[in-house]
This record gives sequence, structure tokens and C-alpha cells, in this order.
Amino acid sequence: MPDQPDTATVVAARAGDPAAVDRLVAGYLPLVYTIVGRAMDGHADVDDVVQDVMLRVLRNLGDLRDPAAFRSWLVAITVRQIRERFRARRGTPDVLLPDDVRDPGADFTDLAITRLELSGQRRETAAATRWLDEDNRELLSLWWLEASGELTRDEIVEAIGVTRQHAAVRVQRMKGQLETARVVVRALDADPVCAELRVVLTGWDGHPSPLWRKRVARHTRDCRECSPAWSGLVAAERLLAGMALVPVPLAMKGAVIGGAQAGGHLALAGKIAFGMSRRVLTVVLSTTAVAGGGAAVVVYHQHEERPPARAAVIVPSTAPAPKISLPPSVAPTTPPPKKPTPKKKATKAVPVLKTEKKGAAVWKFAGSKGALEDVGASWYYTWGSNNNEIPGPAGVEFVPMIWDERNVTTSTLAEAKREGDGTLLGFNEPDMAGQADMTVEQALAKWPELAKTGMRLGAPAVAFGGDQDNGWLDRFMDGAEAKKLKVDFIPIHWYGSDFSAASVNQFLGYVDAVHQKYGKPIWITEYGLMNFTGSPKYPNTAQIVAFIKGSTTGLEKRSYVERYAWFGLPAVGDSVDFGLYRDASAPTEAGKAYRAAG
Repeated sequence: MPDQPDTATVVAARAGDPAAVDRLVAGYLPLVYTIVGRAMDGHADVDDVVQDVMLRVLRNLGDLRDPAAFRSWLVAITVRQIRERFRARRGTPDVLLPDDVRDPGADFTDLAITRLELSGQRRETAAATRWLDEDNRELLSLWWLEASGELTRDEIVEAIGVTRQHAAVRVQRMKGQLETARVVVRALDADPVCAELRVVLTGWDGHPSPLWRKRVARHTRDCRECSPAWSGLVAAERLLAGMALVPVPLAMKGAVIGGAQAGGHLALAGKIAFGMSRRVLTVVLSTTAVAGGGAAVVVYHQHEERPPARAAVIVPSTAPAPKISLPPSVAPTTPPPKKPTPKKKATKAVPVLKTEKKGAAVWKFAGSKGALEDVGASWYYTWGSNNNEIPGPAGVEFVPMIWDERNVTTSTLAEAKREGDGTLLGFNEPDMAGQADMTVEQALAKWPELAKTGMRLGAPAVAFGGDQDNGWLDRFMDGAEAKKLKVDFIPIHWYGSDFSAASVNQFLGYVDAVHQKYGKPIWITEYGLMNFTGSPKYPNTAQIVAFIKGSTTGLEKRSYVERYAWFGLPAVGDSVDFGLYRDASAPTEAGKAYRAAG
């Protein structure tokens, strides 16, 4: 990729320097193109959205107060434009374009595979992106760039407008869906395709979709011939590390050259010339067909209304549209009708109960202190070593955490001991990129420093697989035993995507299995119902209330479960579907059920 311009270039462009504007656009176009291309799955609108992003950036550059924050600002604008286009597409009768309208030459997955010369599991991972849900493709487009060193987690958090903790959960679920999609790609690419899978695929139209992803994945888990597809998957972040941005196609490269070509001759498709003043931006959009001719030009100023019709001309490609090869005798079928959304039922007022076990995972929001008291929590944590920004009410214990190895310092450990009440939580999801992201060896090497605090010590809380032989937690516990390291209890996380009544036993079964494996007290420091691998993503009111009632009843009955914490206390912003409180005294229906737990 070209070197991204420095802050001085941003300042000069903001002041109206045409050369600086050209450098700014040229330097950041690959980043924008990569985010939009992956998020929109090669849709014909990709070029339009990229152009819209760059135009909005230039038109509003004078309002950017901090030039050093340009990239974060640019990424946030890019994400908003993607979402606007998605919303517009949902409002049309045909959300999915037919093959003769879709721009096959813009298929981003094929471009990524070809231009980055991907092979093996990298090719497989790129192909799997076609199977992701819309929201997860957007998140993947950002996380992919984080894994390859192009973006930071803070920039992703700012772009998607969530807390760092919730961003981490969303990334975790997206990666789970990506792994499932990789297995689907493997199963469909098998030569020959499993005979039983051919039967499952009867009626499939060859286009990736959530429904068929689920059906194929379910088959691979139960099929002796296909189940090996789940083995040997290299972590996606390792595959993506160090990968460059996808090179911008020739037609779009013309967009960054500006209007300096001799005599105004347009030799490249998609030419965009930018000229700026302090208050007025003149944008010239001009395109020519590859075969020559057909140029269209539009000029407008910042204060003018934008014309409703686009001047850009999309030149169709003769390349075949991306479509998965169908097994013989597979014919399309009409999708089943959607089930009506269940009506919400009124709930009666419930008393507040307080037990030693019940707690909450809390991030900053107005009313956190009052909500902690109202819900009847006996303890809470914030994923940090202090609660300076989220003080709790009297009688509600704050439990500090050492997030990752960077926090294993004398000052942080001293702070945790001072702020806590004798209990310390270890590393947060060390088995996940974007979280603690530590090897077992790294965690074991740092663990003696945590033990020196003299506090009661909880093991690192893995994201999943706490009951699996040779999993991250299993290897850590073996190492701790061999080195005679202190581990007093096991914190675990669990999120279920099955919203039926069976979810309670699925959750409690996992809790039981982890306890049976290690024979130590259990803390559940994050749990809930979220489906980041399909739709709907969250349970309805009746389902979440039933799950909270059943799960908390089961946890209270288990003597080895010392504490549990719902994820999470706030029901604001993007957590309204699963959080407990809108403010200090306004519980959701889920909050009312959790308040009654105990």
C-alpha cells in the first residue's frame, strides 16, 4: 500500500492545498476500498460507496478539529456510509441483486484471492467471508485490518460506536462464524462432495446464505466423512497477520490522480478531480467507458443539493458471477415463510433479591451505581484494576482484574490489592485476539507476580472450551500444577446461540463440566444469550427472561458456584437487546428477572 500521509498533509489539505488533497486521497483510498469491498461482499455499489466516502471526507475536512485523528475519523465515516447503503438496500424489494445486475468484476473475494496471491487456508478464509452475515462482514472488514496491522482496536471501537468490551465480544462471535464458514467452504470444496451432503444441499441455489451455512455446518458436525473439516484450522489472525491491503483496481486508481492530465484527456475510467477552498469544494466526477467515450461530468459546490442521479458510469465486466458449484440434481426451492415475531407479554412487578453470588459485568453508563444497588448485586467488576470511573454503592464489592500481561506491573498489582477486597481475577480471554491474547507459556510466566499479592486468585477466564482436553485452560492448569502455582477458583464465560428452553441446560451443563474437570469453585464472569452466527442475534423478551430465571435458579443451587455475573448491566446504545438497566432505576424485563434472582 502507499504510505499513509502524515498529519502535516492533513493540515495542508484542510487549508486547501490541492497537492495535499491528492496525496491524502491517494494514500487512504486503499484502506477505504478494502473496508468497503469486504463489508459489501463485492456488491456493484462498492465503487459508489467508496466515492461517497471520499467526497464526504473532503467536504467535511474543514470541520476536523484534530488532524492527528484523521484516520479514525475516516474509518468512522466509511462504516457509516456502508450502513447507510445497507439500510437503503433493505428498503428495496430485491435486496440481493440478480447475477446479470451484480458487477462480477468487482467481486472483492476474488480480487483479494487473485491480487494478494492467496492460497491454502488464506484462500479458504477469504472465500468463507461470502458466508458471513451482513453485520459480521462489516466487522470482519475492520478486524481483518487490525489483524494485518493496518488498524488499531481503538479505531475499530470508535468506528462501530461501542465499548471496548462489547467490541471484543462482537469480534469473538464474528470469528466463530468465520470459523464455521471456513468449514462450510471445506466441505463444499471436497472432491468428491460427501454423498450425504449432496442430499442436504437439495434445493440450494448456489448462493451463500445464513440458512445454508447453518445446514451445511450442522451436517459437518454429525457426519463422519465431513467432521475432519473442523480439524487443523489455523487461527484466522495468524493467517492474516502482515497481509497488505488489497490493491485498488485500475479503474479506481484513476480516482486519486486529480485533474492534472494534459489537455483534460481522460484515459482512465472513474476519474475524480478534487479542488478545494476553505468553504467551497468543487468535485468533478467523470467517467469513460473502457472502450472509449461515454464521459459524464457533474460539478457541484458544498452548499448545493447533490443531484439525485449518479453521474458515474459502471462498466460491466464479462467475468462470470461468483457462484458456488452445485452438486448434480440440486434444484432451487422456495424459502420457507418467516415466522411472525412473538408478542411481548406483560410482566408483573418483582421484588429485589440479593445473594452473595449475584453480580454484574459493568461498563460506564449513567446510573451504574444506582442500578447495581437496585438489581441486588453483591459484587461487580469492570475488567480493570480499579473502579475510579464506575464507583459502586456501599456493600457491593468491587473485584479487580489484571487484563493482560501488560498490566502485570508493580503499580497495577498494588492498585488491584488496594482497590479489591482480597480477590483478584486473572487474565481476560487469553485465548482470543483482541483480548488478553496470550500463550499459555506467557500466562504461566506472569502468574507468580499475581500470586505475590496474596489475594485469592481466579484462573484466566477463557472465551470457550474450558472443559476441553488440551484446550487453553487445560494446558494452563496442567502447567500451574506442575509449577505449584496458586489457582483458587475458575472463572468462565459462556454465550448461547440457542434461544429455546434447552439453553438453560446447555449453559449449566458447561458449568458442571468445567467444575468436574478441575474440581475447583466456579465463577461465571460473563454469560448471556447472543447469536453472532445467524439471525436473530438476540432472544426475544420471553426467551431472555426464561433463560435468566432458569440459569440463576440452577446457579444458586450449585454449591460449587461461588459467583455469577450477567453480561452486562447497561442496556444503552448497542446493548439494549441484552442489558439489564437503562438507567439507575429503569430495569428492562431482563433486568427485572435478574433483580428477582436469588
